[in-house]
Amino acid sequence: MREISSRRLSITTFRFLSSLAAVRVDHYHHPQCIHPAPTNSPIHLHTEKPEGLISLINSSSEKSHLLQIHAHLIRKTLFQDPFFFSAFLFRVALPPFHDLTYAFRVFSKSEKPNVFMYNIMIRAYAMSDSPIKGFQLYQGMLRSGVSPNSLTSSFVTNCCIKIGSFFGGIQIQARILRDGHHSDGRLLTTLMDFYSSNEKYSEACKVFDEMSHRDTVAWNVLISCYLRNRRTRDALRLFDMIRSLSECQPDEVTCLLLLQACANLNALAYGEGVHRYCEEHGFDKAINICNALITMYSRCGCIEKAFEVFKGVAKKDVVSWSAMISGLASNGYGRDAIEAFSEMQRSGVSPDDQTFTGVLNACSHSGLLDEGRMFFNRMSEEFGIPPNIHHYGCVVDLMGRAGLVEEAYNLISSMKVKPDATIWRTLLGACRIHRQADLGEQVIEHLIELKAQEAGDYVLLLNIYSSLGDWDKVINVRKIMKERGIQTTPACSTIEFKGGIHEFVANDFSHPRKTKIYEMLDEINQQLRIAGYVAEPMSELHNVGVEEKQIASSYHSEKLAIAFGVLSTPPGTSIRVAKDLRICVDCHNFAKMLSAVYNREVVIRDRNRFHHFREGLCSCNDYW
Repeated sequence: MREISSRRLSITTFRFLSSLAAVRVDHYHHPQCIHPAPTNSPIHLHTEKPEGLISLINSSSEKSHLLQIHAHLIRKTLFQDPFFFSAFLFRVALPPFHDLTYAFRVFSKSEKPNVFMYNIMIRAYAMSDSPIKGFQLYQGMLRSGVSPNSLTSSFVTNCCIKIGSFFGGIQIQARILRDGHHSDGRLLTTLMDFYSSNEKYSEACKVFDEMSHRDTVAWNVLISCYLRNRRTRDALRLFDMIRSLSECQPDEVTCLLLLQACANLNALAYGEGVHRYCEEHGFDKAINICNALITMYSRCGCIEKAFEVFKGVAKKDVVSWSAMISGLASNGYGRDAIEAFSEMQRSGVSPDDQTFTGVLNACSHSGLLDEGRMFFNRMSEEFGIPPNIHHYGCVVDLMGRAGLVEEAYNLISSMKVKPDATIWRTLLGACRIHRQADLGEQVIEHLIELKAQEAGDYVLLLNIYSSLGDWDKVINVRKIMKERGIQTTPACSTIEFKGGIHEFVANDFSHPRKTKIYEMLDEINQQLRIAGYVAEPMSELHNVGVEEKQIASSYHSEKLAIAFGVLSTPPGTSIRVAKDLRICVDCHNFAKMLSAVYNREVVIRDRNRFHHFREGLCSCNDYW
């Protein structure tokens, strides 16, 4: 066979290596590899044709086969040929083998690695748990005088994304501009993702604006950027913008991102629109879309539609079951969630840690103390799943709601994982419910140790003191908050109407229909008082009279959102509200009474769970 010089590549070799390096792994797809039937038999290496040997390398399904080929390449001195060297390195370094230790040993044997070889290794490290090695290899590449191409920059930028190196990414961008690769669409998309992952929203948008051609992947990364920066409404607007363009159409990834946005924002109508789009384009058969739909409908408080999607999934995986169980739990169907867990086992699907988070939440939200303890023990003893911080949090919440605050505190103290701020806040919430001021003070000290205290933590403590009438301590806590510069952020409630999201805070006068909204709320309050509703003043934190507290609680954010819903929709229409904090006792009583007097279903999603108000009752049974 004619030997090919390692210094001068033939046209065939160059084309092969170019296509090899150009096989791209973006954020949504894995490389496609040939998977022949596995065999342990030796392979036949009696081929003198380059394409025959390359075919053997590409089709190898066992590491033993690669070792045989490796020995053959050394024996025939073919490793001196970049054509064979790169093909072998590609097979070893990238999935399905992805053996980076072996790959680096092979790579280090190259006396003069070229840009294609560097690309293979950097890309492999970017896909691994050691992305820092990819960045270090890139630096070594520059020192050796090998010039990177646009693919090199894309792969090493992915390394920077994974290791969180903002400075490294800036260095790479400077090199991109210097080398004139700033017109490469795929590379610019990777740069957008880099800025987005570092919460540099404006920089990501600037890169997007400067792109001469924007494909669907670029739009998807921009949507992801909006979601990471909590600009959920802007992410939804982009969906309409993409549909108005002829050069690209939303794909499965777009729909997944938008369904996530709808779930976060309680945007049911918009989520239904995305669902219809998925059906029109055949995406609704994909298991990941189905699972996202189950989650979206569940988090929008529409558990019936979530169950319809769930029933339609032909082959339910553990994610499908976990999403359904979590949806039932958060919407107040604790017993149904436990039954779904049993059905999951009967169907032969093994639960994972997310499944147990869902079923433990179901026990917590429904006050099923004995069942919760049983599942917590089964998780490790029967299924070998060690409890993580989320599982402990569910059990602490369950004990706290049941009034076992001291037992919950002891559980946190004995945990095998380090308690985080969230689990301490869960206990602090239980201290507020059961007016355990002394324990609440201890919990605050733990939060201070973690340097994680927030305004909401002090508000919970203020609630404890105010409910006990200890106004001296209320004053002291307010003084501490002022000294530490801790300021409260007003609660926010949102409601969807005609494709738009309307936002309210307490005593909000910013809405363009504010006058009508307040008139409607006053009318609602009057009708509810006639029916027997009396405002609950305990949640107010000021030492003023009962009448003043009742007036202050009359204009909470969820009440304004509900009044807007009554004003804007026909009688009998369900009203769906999302709140970023826990609903107070007074607003809970208000919503219950309104559902009976106005014959409306009111669904409120607070920070912890859903409340479905119908005919004067709540799905939580006043247990939240």
